[in-house]
Amino acid sequence: MILLPLAPVEDGALPGPVLTEIATLYATNHAFFELSGDFPDPGRITVEQVAAALADELSHEGAEVLLARSAGRLVGLAATLARHPDPASEDPDPWIGLLLIDATAHREGYGRTVAALVEDRFRAAGRSGVRIAVLDANEKALAFWQSQGYVTLRRGAADREMGRPCTVLRKAL
Repeated sequence: MILLPLAPVEDGALPGPVLTEIATLYATNHAFFELSGDFPDPGRITVEQVAAALADELSHEGAEVLLARSAGRLVGLAATLARHPDPASEDPDPWIGLLLIDATAHREGYGRTVAALVEDRFRAAGRSGVRIAVLDANEKALAFWQSQGYVTLRRGAADREMGRPCTVLRKAL
């Protein structure tokens, strides 16, 4: 598996075929998006909505969207931040903002592999830990991250975007 940074073309737009692939990936995860509330109709996520969501992800300084490909197929993506987006935060760790795996390929090891590759990138950059905020309503995701060695730092935190209750976890690198 390889991770490739998503690179907008010259005018800042995302390449059409890649954007269509990513929108298909998002659409397979309607159950997650029902929990998150990120899209008005999780059963009908459009290319335009995904383009706006990705542009928002990439608007943060130090943000990166990494596409995970296996045998040429897009199997997932990870959105990362080099540091907490709140300038007042003294949090030294980078963050995984989103790990999304094609729902038709869940439980095949892709999530574990992508998470490990993201951690390797941060480790190679000299980082000593990584954090993630998991929505409290997403019990499967919480169990996944804990199985990967992430430990709970605090519960009942509110995410910055929508104020949803979440659990913040950290893994030492």
